Amino acid sequence: MHFLPTPPTETELRWKPAIATVSLGVAHLHSIHAKIDAAVQNGQEGLELFHNDLAQLAQTLRYQAQPGTSNGNASANVDRTDREYEIDAAHVIRDLCAEKGLHILALQPFRHYEGLLDPEEHAKRFDELRHWVELCKVLGDSLFILIPSSFLDQSQITGDHARLVSDLAEAADIAFPVRIAYEALAWGTYVNTWEQSWEIVREANRPNLGICLDTFNIAARVWADPTSLSGRRPASADVDLQKSLARLVNEVDPDRVMMVQLADGERVDPQVAFLAESGLHPLLAWSRNARLFPFEEERGAYLPIREVADACLNGLGYEGWVSMEVFSRTLADDSPSVPGEHAARATRSWQRLLGMLEVKPSSI
Repeated sequence: MHFLPTPPTETELRWKPAIATVSLGVAHLHSIHAKIDAAVQNGQEGLELFHNDLAQLAQTLRYQAQPGTSNGNASANVDRTDREYEIDAAHVIRDLCAEKGLHILALQPFRHYEGLLDPEEHAKRFDELRHWVELCKVLGDSLFILIPSSFLDQSQITGDHARLVSDLAEAADIAFPVRIAYEALAWGTYVNTWEQSWEIVREANRPNLGICLDTFNIAARVWADPTSLSGRRPASADVDLQKSLARLVNEVDPDRVMMVQLADGERVDPQVAFLAESGLHPLLAWSRNARLFPFEEERGAYLPIREVADACLNGLGYEGWVSMEVFSRTLADDSPSVPGEHAARATRSWQRLLGMLEVKPSSI
């Protein structure tokens, strides 16, 4: 009989477990307070803060400050902006996490930034980025802003490599010393592989600019096909994935990896309605509705996440935050049990991961 190795204690690990707030429930149904409590109660040490959760709390604070409410003060609140309430929300979230011993590691996703063809739209995103930098300064001392690759229509963005490099360098410059992590989404219009994101980051060459590696996006782009009966690309996909992971291990500087995100994918019926949603790339529709925590085979997980995670963690010699980032239709359930249930699933998945990988103690 074969047994999984006993996972090392948390103090021995080179990695620290985190979870994305989006993985604990939909923002308008499940409060950030409930999500923070669920994360802490299930052993998470870090939190990826999704802007939706911060914005939802800001709306709550605005409502509470309106005339006629218990905290309302017409003269003091009438001219306050949404951004000012978001700053207030950042203070609240920072204090909640500090009280619970939870580290805020990222604010995300800062979407559709690079390659914009309309200069006015670019200027708007640039202005919004400055606001996010101020939010990060409130939230903590070592946060980064995650910029996922744009998936706007080709009529709105350019794939010109030099322009993409310039835009990411510009983002890093305006954010400094706040860090920027660039992530390749599997459905990105022009940047959809880790290789492309790494090349852009390397050429932009800014000290506060790095990449985020996501097991779902890596496997989804190279290996998976949710629209096929097999759920995967042809047999060559195994070799293609192996070659990509070998390049990752050999080429990426682990010091430039700001976070590794973990997620698996659910094997779905190719005819399921959400895959055919109008205007959405099938991989995007699949990602939004059918991610799972790694190795949840009992729920239909089937991606080669062990191989991808092993390359990102052991192969690279990465040390740092490893975050569960799961989007799913199950998160839209209005039950108050959702945050706790998903946080518990994340913890079980983390333990499975540690049992499956050859875990080496930290060198620190």
